[in-house]
Amino acid sequence: MSVIKKDDHVVVIAGASKGKVGKVTKVLTSVSKVVVEGVNSVKVHQKPSQTSEGGIVTKFLPIHVSNVMLADPKSKKPTRVKKVFSNNEKHLLSVKSGEKIRNV
Repeated sequence: MSVIKKDDHVVVIAGASKGKVGKVTKVLTSVSKVVVEGVNSVKVHQKPSQTSEGGIVTKFLPIHVSNVMLADPKSKKPTRVKKVFSNNEKHLLSVKSGEKIRNV
């Protein structure tokens, strides 16, 4: 089970898009992949339909969850996280800066 959820900010740590920062738009748990906005994009020729005019469209393909890490809220660099229980709430904290990333 992955710590990364939809709307998290992540940094790509491996592959052709290494170093890019983006927001997770979709999590595919069955194949352990995530779709990150602005990362791993391809141009697709789309046929016109009633809802879209067609043409060349940019599409973002999924990348494996092991190739991304959560971004530190302070420095925007990749960081490991730890789960902390305080004030009757579970939080994800950044190991680098100690800042709260989100509730669990």
